Amino acid sequence: MNFAVLVFPGSNCDIDCYKAVEDTVGQPVDYVWHTETDLSKYDCIIIPGGFSYGDYLRCGAIAQFAPVMKALREAAEQGKYILGICNGFQILLESGLLPGAMLRNESLKFRCHAAMLSVVNTDTPFTKEYKQDELINIPIAHGEGNYYCDEAALAELKANNQIVFRYEAGNNPNGSVDDIAGICSKGGNVLGMMPHPERAVSALLGSEDGKRMFTSILSTWREKHGAAAIG
Repeated sequence: MNFAVLVFPGSNCDIDCYKAVEDTVGQPVDYVWHTETDLSKYDCIIIPGGFSYGDYLRCGAIAQFAPVMKALREAAEQGKYILGICNGFQILLESGLLPGAMLRNESLKFRCHAAMLSVVNTDTPFTKEYKQDELINIPIAHGEGNYYCDEAALAELKANNQIVFRYEAGNNPNGSVDDIAGICSKGGNVLGMMPHPERAVSALLGSEDGKRMFTSILSTWREKHGAAAIG
């Protein structure tokens, strides 16, 4: 299985994502620059966190026009797995690959700490190895992670089971609507989330709860392609 980690000017979690793939699933992974126009080689494309293009205008607003985004949209239509983390989630929203928008945190402060998430939907390529309603420890680091959508869009997200993660009840760090921490596309192959699973793949980092996101992706791909199980 081939993984790609997109790199924009200002990305700063690209190395973390690359190493997470290496350490959790040991599959081929490449850095892919934002000027690339062909992603056909890759089965899973990760859009890492950071400050793409300096977060000018809005987070992700300029990145949506990068040359690689046309290929990313094509990959999404083909059913390939796309994971947008933090700024990557913001880019997916700005590009229309996921619904909604990001606002400043309610506190108007940058929040960087561990966060407890509830796994709402285990029927995705990214969460199949988690348990329903399981609480997992995944860190956050963002200033604009306050997910917003109107009531009609929220009702649609719920109806289609597109809410994948919520912050633990009573511990919403940014004010996001319905405590949303991550959502997926209707087809389930595109996931955007503000917390950083790539920073939770080792006990040395304080949590290993992010490992199963990467092993879930590989297991799903192998099942789809009839390949052997991990290990």
